[in-house]
Amino acid sequence: MTTHEPGVARTDQVDDVEEPIPTFSEQLAGQLGGARGVIESGIPVAIFVIVNVLPGVSLNLALIVAAASAVLIAVFRLLRKETIRHAVNGLFGIAIGAIIAWKTGSAKDFYLPGILISLAYGLAMLASVPFKKPLVGWVWSLLAAGGRRDWQDQPKLVRLFSRLTIVWAAVYLIKTLIQAWMFSTTSADDPATALGITKLVLGYPPYALLLAYTVWSVRRTMARDPSLRVAA
Repeated sequence: MTTHEPGVARTDQVDDVEEPIPTFSEQLAGQLGGARGVIESGIPVAIFVIVNVLPGVSLNLALIVAAASAVLIAVFRLLRKETIRHAVNGLFGIAIGAIIAWKTGSAKDFYLPGILISLAYGLAMLASVPFKKPLVGWVWSLLAAGGRRDWQDQPKLVRLFSRLTIVWAAVYLIKTLIQAWMFSTTSADDPATALGITKLVLGYPPYALLLAYTVWSVRRTMARDPSLRVAA
């Protein structure tokens, strides 16, 4: 029998108490870097839009300033001993567009990779639904269920994630159509200000709303049917 003297710290207690698993929204917010990460990822694009329309500023200078801002954000995080993953992601995201725009000499080409990526996401999501492998369900499994795919054996959840996947796909494709139309109507020598503003407006705000709707839909479905098994 183990006794414990008053005033003496115990060293025989078990320290491996499991911490609660973060929710889907918390984990996704972590992947995006929270509000700060979302803002920082949009800074280089916003700077490019602003600098590119200034009188007497060349396209190359605007690209350099935008890339430099992404580098400065990464350095600032590094000095504070914070993760630079989000800053690096942002730098990589603008680097491809910057290279294309620099090669062609057209500001609008800066936005071409983002348009193509949105199209690919939308089509991939739609393609996953007929096979009853909705991508939103897979993402939920990775971020909220520790990789478990219990929902695949539950028709009600498959239908739910299929509907949610279609909604996400529709947003991606609508965004693609709007930007593609603006891209096609923008001349090569235009500073593409409208494209830049559209990219900022159609960026994270719609996805934040989609995330909230997704979390609400899953939790409501689970509340109505407690037999369903999916982390939320």
